[in-house]
Formats: sequence, structure tokens, C-alpha cells
Amino acid sequence: MALTASVQAWLLSQLGADTPVADLETRYSRLGSARAVALEVLNERHAALLQQPTTLSLSGVVGLGFGENIKALERKIALLESGQPPAPDDPEETGSAGQLGVFRLVERPRR
Repeated sequence: MALTASVQAWLLSQLGADTPVADLETRYSRLGSARAVALEVLNERHAALLQQPTTLSLSGVVGLGFGENIKALERKIALLESGQPPAPDDPEETGSAGQLGVFRLVERPRR
């Protein structure tokens, strides 16, 4: 599968503009969907952050914390796993989930 311009734009919007396009193309041809590519990249970034210390402090000089970054990645992964935001190559919804239903209201006789 070839990476189209719309899929590439969606992936870059989800992963950041500095993500190498060649890497995205390789992953897309292997995995076959933009959502799978985004999840794989984000899971790798999450694992890399978990391997490092979450805080770094030099008394009176500087303090860095990466806990919020980890939480943000976890939220982003959860959103992608739930299907949000829709990717350009997501399959079309079939069945009742993507259709508008009609109910017919019938008056009941009064007692």
C-alpha cells in the first residue's frame, strides 16, 4: 500500500511534523492502516519515556518532570484506540452504527 497525501498529512498531524516520512511509508506498507502506524509510533514513544526517570531535579537550579508527557501520550493512545479522530483510510461504517434511524410513534388508546 502506498502512503497517500491525505494519510501522510493525518499521520503528521497526529505524530508531529518532525516525524520522518520515510519511516511512516515503511510502517504504512507493513501495517496497512494509518491508525496502526500512529499507534505503533506512539506506543514506542511511550515505552521510551517509561524507560527514563520521570523527574530530574538539581536543588535550587532546575527541575524537570515528564509525568504529564506520559499521561498525554496515554490519553492520545486511548483516543486513537477508540477510533478518534477518524483517519482518512478508516473503513466506512456499515450497519446501524453509521446510519440514521426512524421511529414511528403510535398513540396508545386512553383508558
